[in-house]
Formats: sequence, C-alpha cells, structure tokens
Amino acid sequence: MADANASHVPPSGATGCLVLASGEVVWGRGFGAEGAAVGEVCFHTAMTGYQEIMTDPSFAGQIITFTFPHIGNTGTNSDDVEADQPHALGMIVREDVTEPSNFRSHERLDDWMRRHARIGLAGIDTRALTRRIRGRGAPNGVIAHSAAGQFDVPALLAQAQGWPGLEGMDLAREVSTEMDREWAGGVWRLGFGYQSPSSQRTLGSPTGGRAHSVRDPDFRQDDGRVVRPHVVAIDYGSKRTIFRQLCEAGARVTVVPATASFDQIMGLAPDGLFLSNGPGDPAATAEYAVPVIRQWLATGRPLFGICLGHQLLGLAVGATTTKMFQGHRGANHPVKRLDDGTVEITSMNHGFAVERDSLPATVRETHVSLFDGSNAGLELTDRPAFSVQYHPEASPGPQDSLYLFERFVEMLR
Repeated sequence: MADANASHVPPSGATGCLVLASGEVVWGRGFGAEGAAVGEVCFHTAMTGYQEIMTDPSFAGQIITFTFPHIGNTGTNSDDVEADQPHALGMIVREDVTEPSNFRSHERLDDWMRRHARIGLAGIDTRALTRRIRGRGAPNGVIAHSAAGQFDVPALLAQAQGWPGLEGMDLAREVSTEMDREWAGGVWRLGFGYQSPSSQRTLGSPTGGRAHSVRDPDFRQDDGRVVRPHVVAIDYGSKRTIFRQLCEAGARVTVVPATASFDQIMGLAPDGLFLSNGPGDPAATAEYAVPVIRQWLATGRPLFGICLGHQLLGLAVGATTTKMFQGHRGANHPVKRLDDGTVEITSMNHGFAVERDSLPATVRETHVSLFDGSNAGLELTDRPAFSVQYHPEASPGPQDSLYLFERFVEMLR
C-alpha cells in the first residue's frame, strides 16, 4: 500500500482504488458500479455466501474485504439474499470476477453489483489489507471505481477523513422495515425453494427419494384448536433467514419497525418478543430501543435477541457496550457454551460487544468467543430472556446453533 501523498497518478490499468483515512492508497481493477462510497473497511473470512453477506443489513456503512480469493465464481441468484438489496457499500477481492460455474446462477456477480449500484475492487492483496486491519483496527476509507482510470485522490482522502465512523451512529432506523408485516416464508430447500412452514412437513425429495421429516411445531390448545405462538420481531436490520427459522421452529411472526412503541407491540398480542441483528452503534439505537425492551421485560414474557438485539438486551439490563478493535466477521468462529463446554462453530458479524465486567448480578454469561474471550451470549436469571452475539441462523455459515430458535419457541408454550 502506498502513501497518498507520494503519487496521485494511478498505475497503468488501474480502474479502481481504496483510499484510507490514514493516507494509504490501494490500486486495483474496479467492477460493478462506477463512483465512490465511504465507510468502515472490514474483512470477512467466509469461503461462501458472498451474496448473503452483501445483502445483510448489518453491513450498512461498511466496505467488505473478502479473505477468500475466489469471490464471484458461483454467480448470483434471486434466492441467496437476506434483503431486497445489498447493504454493504462495496467489496474488495483478490481475483477478478469470472464466469459463473454453478447451476443455480442467474447473473454474474459484477453485473449484479452494477445493477444494485455497489462498487467492487479486484486485484488487491487482500492478505496484506487484512493484516493491516488486524494490526491497526478497521479504518475509514473510500472505495472508488472509474472505467477511465481518473481519480481525484486528495478529494477521496478528504472524504475518508471527514467520515465520522460507526461509533455513535444509529443505522437501524435507516435499514428497518417501515411498517408492520406478517412474515410467511419458511426455509429454503434444494429443488423446492422457499416453502411455507405448513408445507415443509409433507415435502418429499425432489428426486423421488425418501421424504424428509420436520418436527410438527404446532401447539394444540385444550379446545383442540391448533395454533402457532405469536412472535413480534423488532427489525433493527434483520436478515430474512432469521424470520424463516422462527417460522420453521413453529412461530407465527409479525415484523415491526425498529422504532415501534411498546403499546404498538402489545396491540399485536404477542407471546414473545424477538430483537434482531442490525448495523451501527447499539448505544445510539438504545435511545429509543431500550425503554421498549425494559417495558417488555416487566411483563415477564419470553424474549430472544441476536447480535444487535443481544447488545440492546445487555444495555437494557444495565450493561455497557464498546467498539471492538477489529470486530468479528466470518462463518467459522468458535464459541464455547459455558453450561456444558460444547463448542459451536458460528457465523458472526459485529463490531461492538457487551462488556462482560458490566453485567449485573441478574444476568448470567452463557457463551464466550474462543478467538478473543469476548462475551457471546447472556441469559437473565429472573426473567425468561436470553440472547447471543453470533448468528444461529447462519446463511452463510454452520448450523450448529439452530436449536436456539426451537428453545425460544418452546418457551412460548
């Protein structure tokens, strides 16, 4: 990486660049949309799932460096998305995007990026950039693409240095749904796509083989009526797969905006409350989220939180959160379950963490990260509420922690 003050002239063939607030410039080959975007530069260690990662609302305000070199070789499709559009600002990759080699592909990654106005940068030594982030923290930067190879580096540097950073920034209300909505979709299965929760219990193999079985999640009341417990999910920037897994576990889900009031939530007659993942600083989102969470906890009804929802639950019970040096982003993060010592391989995406030493006496730590020992789960000892820092729904990632959705739905009985 070169100092921005040394030369503002791109090398031959360079059509893209990354300008860091520190003054470093990385030259490469741009793809996707042309233009420039400013945000926090992070890295992600997943080998697959780049489409789910790019569309995860938790990545709002961030530029993702993929450590796996061959990104884009499976193309894109309409199923592997976690939102209507990408929320990450751009991606940085080692190798140029190639022709897709996957039977599910509908569109090249570079075309998909262009269609969604997202910038890509290829030909980068992603190992060196990742080592820079690991050693010096996640920097602010500008990713830029110009097919003509024309860049105003001083202006890009000023833009990077002028961006305030994620700390103190409330992004949840920007990516949240704008209205209440019933969630109807279930999980995806090869050959069937996304199925309704009711149809999932009778599916056969798409190739005519043995039908798979799914635990009947319905609950039968004393009068014989079959009902599904009702979960209201507060959308701080949720991934769709979370709602699908709640339905798969047996819940009926209504999604509400991040700014929904306690009275609005109670008007929907929920059995349980879910706090979703999302971007930004939890302390900023807490200004309107924590009062609602505290009112809900006072009802004594079950609550489950993931990622930002985990941090907000921590803040609601009196703990504190801090900005992490480099954050956790990948699909291979080991987490230790303290109850029995089981190690779960998890998917993570967060740049803030709950401070263990700030947990009050009524909160029990349930999980810890084996990478750095940071808190990865908590449970209230006097209320039916728990949360985890990682993503049990995966997408992408392992499915070691899907049991947490069933645990939550069982609490609603």
